[in-house]
Amino acid sequence: ASGNRYVVDLPAHACSCPDASIRGETCKHLRRVAIEITRHEVPPPGKRAGQCAACGHDRFVPEDGPDLCDDCRFEPGDIARDRETGDRVVVVEATDAPADAWVVEGTDTTVADYETNAGYPPDDPVVRVVYPFSGDRRRFADLKRYAFPHSRLAATDEQYVV
Repeated sequence: ASGNRYVVDLPAHACSCPDASIRGETCKHLRRVAIEITRHEVPPPGKRAGQCAACGHDRFVPEDGPDLCDDCRFEPGDIARDRETGDRVVVVEATDAPADAWVVEGTDTTVADYETNAGYPPDDPVVRVVYPFSGDRRRFADLKRYAFPHSRLAATDEQYVV
């Protein structure tokens, strides 16, 4: 209202206004930024406005890493379905590495160039998974890890709990 400009650092809970710096209280500027983030009017720290590479919607995506919204990004423990085989897999790691830069263990082939991944974007981020439902009775931690392009996996509403 005064025409002055202040810098709000939400993660540090700091504002450059006199009210915050002198009194050490949460000022109206910090509260306003928090409200706008909660209403999804501005991106939270670490995010920027952009188009999700998976769903195509305008969302907040990470400042660094693949342009995936929170709804499309896989997290460890998520159960996904392999679009090629229909198998259910459990995500153990969602990486930022593109499929055309990730070499499949034991081969000289990248995830993007692997024969069953033809047609998926070469710059898709790699997602590492295991097959705990295959009848293999080894401990979860001992199951072999496989690398897939993100878009080869379809999200489900299921979570795997160890």
